Amino acid sequence: MALQPYQQRVVEEQADNDARLARLTAFIGSETFASVAPDEQARLERQRGIMQELSQVLGERIEAFEA
Repeated sequence: MALQPYQQRVVEEQADNDARLARLTAFIGSETFASVAPDEQARLERQRGIMQELSQVLGERIEAFEA
């Protein structure tokens, strides 16, 4: 199925977000993360949750393109 240009942008947005999310998750699991101030750790954890939610929403949109 050929995607419309706006649909292709959604697919690319999800891929970009997922790549950033993977890097952030790796950082959170690293020894370096333990040296980050607790307030910043909390913000990074919040950011990861938001990025996970965004990926889910974008995935739902992509699934709807195929419906």
